[in-house]
Amino acid sequence: MDTKYMKRALELSRKGSGFTNPNPLVGAVIVKNDKIIGEGYHERYGQAHAEINALKSAKNSVEGATMYVTLEPCSHYGKTPPCADAIIANGIKRVIVGILDPNPLVSGNGVRKLQEAGIEVQVGILESEIRNVNEIFLKYITTKKPFCIMKTAMTLDGKIATVTGDSKWITCTESREYVHMIRQRVASIMVGIGTVEVDNPLLTTRLNQETSSLTRIIVDSKLRINLESHVLNVSNRAKTIIATTNNADTYKMNILKRRGIEVIVCPTKKNRVDLNYLVNKLGEIGIDSILLEGGATLNYSSLNEGIVDKVMVFIGPKIFGGETAKTSVGGAGKNYVDESILLGDMNLKKIGSDILIEAYIKGSE
Repeated sequence: MDTKYMKRALELSRKGSGFTNPNPLVGAVIVKNDKIIGEGYHERYGQAHAEINALKSAKNSVEGATMYVTLEPCSHYGKTPPCADAIIANGIKRVIVGILDPNPLVSGNGVRKLQEAGIEVQVGILESEIRNVNEIFLKYITTKKPFCIMKTAMTLDGKIATVTGDSKWITCTESREYVHMIRQRVASIMVGIGTVEVDNPLLTTRLNQETSSLTRIIVDSKLRINLESHVLNVSNRAKTIIATTNNADTYKMNILKRRGIEVIVCPTKKNRVDLNYLVNKLGEIGIDSILLEGGATLNYSSLNEGIVDKVMVFIGPKIFGGETAKTSVGGAGKNYVDESILLGDMNLKKIGSDILIEAYIKGSE
């Protein structure tokens, strides 16, 4: 029965996707006499947490009830008062927690506070599922570095474009819509200057105008971006950041700054932007996640520099062929098999006519 109600809390938590960054996705359900009498989720960053929304939604007294919450209730004052205090004040008798909050300000303290008030607390229900939903938060809160997803689409023979450079479209409509769902979930999207020059993308999400705060990041070591590029001129609330180096044209840099474009000057590494420096800077300004939609060169550099956490590969049922047709990962490449970038926890799913492979970076051995 506990699993049933925690599944509902997990389902509710997903509704906050794209609105709560850099906070976690959290859902809460209140049960009394085997009936749900209140439920809620963390709807938006800076607003009430899931526990408070669940308490407010209850039509009947919650005294003596059980609360199911996916993440440990907070015990400190942040943008909102402590949820643990509200749970105690409302007479909740039992609290079932999915996972402990790794935030040093909370971890274990919320549970301890509830127990000291005489509330029965159980921790550890649907842990793997909750960690998966909150993989962005769990990395960012412990490292202050953004969770980076490398997304690519390719044919069955591994090509991202034909020999002429044509690439629209490798995947089906359903897959492209799924990508916009991913864009809605993350805080930023990153591409290289090559992608901007070839595709002239908008780098926005079509799903919901309310989530148009997706930050656009262009890696452009020499600042060769065309000032008429869509990404610099799209009418949108979102911030645009260009990551460059001291090799950049300072005159163009000043023009961009006057137009409201944020420019981050990074050290160079092999004559390119130092990606580790960049992701650390992005973490410092509150960007908790990156969807990497770059081309073959940026993909290889990102993998090689170890900034990628997760890989998402969409495979369309097409074959292009061609020795010079580009593959999803370019760069210098590895010399030996035992230098491979290893992947684990691989998962496959069917989306329309395509296959999506998700996997996590294990590191090189």
